[in-house]
Amino acid sequence: MTKVVTVEQMRRLEEAAVAAGTSERELMHNAGVAAAQEAWMAVGAMEGRPILALIGPGKNGGDGLVAVRQLAEWGAAVHAYLLRPRPDDDPEWRAVADAGIATTTAEEDDETLERLDSLLDQAALVLDSLLGTGQRPRERPIEGALAQMLRRLAVARGRNLRPQLVAVDLPTGVDAGSGYADPLTVAADITVTFGYPKVGHVTPPGRTFAGRVEPVDIGLPPAAAADMPFEEIRLRDVKASMPARPEDGHKGTFGTVVVAGGSRKYPGAIRLAAEAVLRSGAGLVTIAAPEAVQPLLVHGLPDATHEPLPSTDGALDADAARELVRALRQGRPRALLVGPGLTASEPARAFVQHLLAGLDQVDGLEGLVLDADALNLLAEEPGWHSRLAVPRVLTPHPGEMSRLMRRTVDEVQANRLGTALAYAQATDSVVVLKGAGTVVASPDGRARISAAANAMLAHGGTGDVLAGLIAGLIAQGMTAFDAASAAVYLHAETGRLVAEAYGTAGGIASDLLRALPESRKLLEETR
Repeated sequence: MTKVVTVEQMRRLEEAAVAAGTSERELMHNAGVAAAQEAWMAVGAMEGRPILALIGPGKNGGDGLVAVRQLAEWGAAVHAYLLRPRPDDDPEWRAVADAGIATTTAEEDDETLERLDSLLDQAALVLDSLLGTGQRPRERPIEGALAQMLRRLAVARGRNLRPQLVAVDLPTGVDAGSGYADPLTVAADITVTFGYPKVGHVTPPGRTFAGRVEPVDIGLPPAAAADMPFEEIRLRDVKASMPARPEDGHKGTFGTVVVAGGSRKYPGAIRLAAEAVLRSGAGLVTIAAPEAVQPLLVHGLPDATHEPLPSTDGALDADAARELVRALRQGRPRALLVGPGLTASEPARAFVQHLLAGLDQVDGLEGLVLDADALNLLAEEPGWHSRLAVPRVLTPHPGEMSRLMRRTVDEVQANRLGTALAYAQATDSVVVLKGAGTVVASPDGRARISAAANAMLAHGGTGDVLAGLIAGLIAQGMTAFDAASAAVYLHAETGRLVAEAYGTAGGIASDLLRALPESRKLLEETR
């Protein structure tokens, strides 16, 4: 897995490197040379190419000064433009000055920043080394001279013949811990990050502003990162976790899933989830829906079996829960998905309460997935998780997460990783916090982040497809955490295929089902 680190974890890794004998200045030198290499390759390694380095006052600016000196040695026509003067005893600044490299400070420029505009006009590439992992733009918005510099950079980047932009560790304005971006942040083409990607690199909107993220080795000891608990979801890792599909397997080999939900108001959701279960590779799916809507679900999906249940006003109720528990004890499915199309009515509340109370009587159940209105109903049931032993996955979108955590949506979105981890640990559940940059959090403190963001998935029903994929992969023998991670990847990749075919506006949830065989096949190819 590709490790992703927080600011504090990165600090600990640097401390481990120093303890192992690498000095802080060596780390800075390695970082600066790596940034210079990426910039040099970006301009075609051509001598005389004009490069403008925007230098900040901190360690990130020190990395940039090392890069400036290295680029000058290779023959670039490099100019360092400093936000503020560096201390005279700064060794990286002294090295640049002693080498006779051209420099300008913002205070030396006139009020209109005419010199900066001229340098931007001439530059083939700009190196953004203004602010690094210490920036907190939500708490301290960019202002003053730095704001003026970024506005000028944005203008230059908006031209037809614009300079390339390489960010050193982070684009200025992006929070390394959350991905929040100051309104003045200018999107980079490439971000050269040191050691490992930061959470902000893979969490929107930071992911968009970072461009192509290139992690580079600066001498951090690999052993120190082995236990870092956060990872980015990547294809090669998902492939390695997928269960085998033996040639002599049968439908029992690949597991049975029961999908419980549906209502007169939302009959389509459970249908989407059930087909996603089958497309995931599960052997059998049973739709447990109100008998009143069963005729709507039969046609067009002959692959599913059915467990018609009683209802009140078209919604599952307490009697339905008791019947379903009896059916589960007889059928022994490996996974149960509850929630798609359920409604948040009082009969549905009774259904969820009675069903969860009876699940520990069901042998062989390896995973429970709770989605949609099942989550909304449980938000009003403190301690619901203490009554369940079966491993479970919760799939809230930010609105559902806000109800579960009793926080505002803005608070959830401001710290998606922390929010998902907190609820995972509080409820001993795997939590899939949906949205751009989906987070999969485990109760043991691990988390995986998807860097995908796709407006095609902002359509009703796409969450039902994701929930079905998770349940289907659990039925095939994957752990709840691995199944959720793989499903998130599969869902995002399928969304990408649909967006390519139909656009982000025209693609809808049912299109995911048509595209799923192609993306699922990708995970079966030779690892």
